Amino acid sequence: MNKFIRNLFILTLIIIFIVAFSSSYLSLSMDNLAYVLAISIDKAKEDNLLVSFQFSTTTSATESGTTEKTPTIINSVTASSLSTAINLMNTYMGKEINMSHCKVIIFSEELASEGISKEIYTLINDTQIRPSANIVVSKCTAKSYIEKTSPELENLISKYYENFTKSSKYTGFKPDATIGDFFNSLICTTCQPYAILGGLASEPSSNQGASDTQQNYNVKASESPIEGENGSEDIGLAVFNKEKLVGELSALETISFLSIHNKVDRFLVSIPNPENSNEYLDIYLTPNNSTSIDVDTSTSSPYIKVKTEFTGKIYSMSNNSKYLEPDVLNAISESCNKYLETVFSDFLYKTSKEFKSDINGFGKHSLKNFFTTQEYYNYNWLKNYQNSFFEVEVDTSVKSGMLITET
Repeated sequence: MNKFIRNLFILTLIIIFIVAFSSSYLSLSMDNLAYVLAISIDKAKEDNLLVSFQFSTTTSATESGTTEKTPTIINSVTASSLSTAINLMNTYMGKEINMSHCKVIIFSEELASEGISKEIYTLINDTQIRPSANIVVSKCTAKSYIEKTSPELENLISKYYENFTKSSKYTGFKPDATIGDFFNSLICTTCQPYAILGGLASEPSSNQGASDTQQNYNVKASESPIEGENGSEDIGLAVFNKEKLVGELSALETISFLSIHNKVDRFLVSIPNPENSNEYLDIYLTPNNSTSIDVDTSTSSPYIKVKTEFTGKIYSMSNNSKYLEPDVLNAISESCNKYLETVFSDFLYKTSKEFKSDINGFGKHSLKNFFTTQEYYNYNWLKNYQNSFFEVEVDTSVKSGMLITET
């Protein structure tokens, strides 16, 4: 009798667990979920938002061996808020929206200029949105950005979104900006937020890039001379002052930001040739150490010293060059120092005087100057940053070519 009761009790427990968890299993099944790869947010009429969702299709998981590009679905909804848009899209799709695989969130330039803190807080508060999702400010409409994004070397657009910022480490033309970092900077009292600058690829003119060697380094998104099938491009950096977009940085200015921020492994620049004032030399630079930063807050005009060190390799060479001679290498190193000091200084004064935004986080280096938190708050760093003066020192050691050595 006792054995019968025990078996009955076990069977009852099994039935209870099956009934209790069967609905959860079904609701979390891949067949019942709609996976969002990207979200674009535009301004709509009457203070509404136009929110577009890019979904992966079921063929993404079943046709991994095909050479054809895997299609995606883009659906849009106009709503008073981002939360309402997500709720409405859940109703329309017939499947529960899952945003745990969302790789990138795009805001239009128009909306970002008015402020996006409400949308950022909503996204961060959603447990499905990963802090590692990249944030892009698009010079075109955000919806057009995702509609035109068509990677040439990837069949799965989710793979492209996962890797498209990796070039920041070896070109410095765009940052690896995430929504997690953006939120942290938004609530921070020592720095300001930034995002990737995106746009649609423009039709290059016949003489674009021909008149000025430096032109390719002064481009932003939608201005590059690249010709290809991918309709969108990401070059430059979007600068925010608190929640509002206040300016844009070019490719060269983004290199400056990433170098000072210690977020670039190597990059290529074109410097004036000390042997010929009408020519430029392509130098491949690698940072030697972390940037040294010292902030003096003894007055309401912060005095900021920035010191960086690089090792350079001459990338462009000719058969009659004398780039192996020590005197020539020293002259090139000095030319590189002067060029970078000017570029970095121009970038720093632009962020402080024009944008009034400490995206470099110099405020963190000023904390050691204050004994209490209240003293720091009274100083009002984010306001006084616009009064800053800068001293930039660059020490570059240029070594001949990448592989060519004297025999």
